[in-house]
Amino acid sequence: MARVSVEYKDHIAFVTLTRGDKMNALDEAMFKAIITAGQEVAASDARAVVLSGEGKSFCAGLDVSNFAAFAGKDPAEMLVPRSHADANDFQEVALVWRRVPVPVIVALHGVVYGGGLQIALGADIRIAAPDTKLSVLEMKWGLIPDMGGMVLLPQLVRSDVLRLLTYTARPIGAAKAAEWGLVTELADDPLAEATALAHEIAGKSPSAIRSAKRLIELAESEYRSDVLLAESREQAQLIGKPDQMEVIAAQMQGRKPVFK
Repeated sequence: MARVSVEYKDHIAFVTLTRGDKMNALDEAMFKAIITAGQEVAASDARAVVLSGEGKSFCAGLDVSNFAAFAGKDPAEMLVPRSHADANDFQEVALVWRRVPVPVIVALHGVVYGGGLQIALGADIRIAAPDTKLSVLEMKWGLIPDMGGMVLLPQLVRSDVLRLLTYTARPIGAAKAAEWGLVTELADDPLAEATALAHEIAGKSPSAIRSAKRLIELAESEYRSDVLLAESREQAQLIGKPDQMEVIAAQMQGRKPVFK
């Protein structure tokens, strides 16, 4: 089953996550499909991108079946090598949208958790339905955000907000997310609003829009490679270790974790 669709209309690329029956949860095939879609759009003559998810939610984050798929693999060997310039495959799922040379507007609804939130952070602009829930969810599983989150989040939220979201994995509503900077604006129909904005941008000078995105990215990305590598190293020291395995066991068994 296809994980992502890409359609072009009126100089706009419409990229849709199509694993709606699984709340667009991220498995290995989904990671690859998102990166491929981003690379395709980057090479196109699109003037703007609308990113959205089908079904009840934009993206619920990592498919928990991936924990079994990762078992037995060396976390450092999996995460630390750079496969896309300054990023690994997992980080590229979010950062590919920053590499797309034109603005990316993401329409959010349902839940936007963990890796799903980090993908949304990779977009230039985030438009959310009022009942959307967002979470830096990784701590629920004894992990830290490692899909570019520590490059993208500090550009958007205050340090205390970043720490609260990261330490607690607490879901927040769209209004609070907008207040704190995770969401650009709210709309009853975020896909329609994102499409209207994409049409507006597509009507501007294509060369000036591309120049503006390059300049903004340059202004915001100093030392990014160091942050991305630090993300990977920190995560590699958590995956499969006792604390993280206890968190997973507790989640699966519906109990509070007990740490030694």
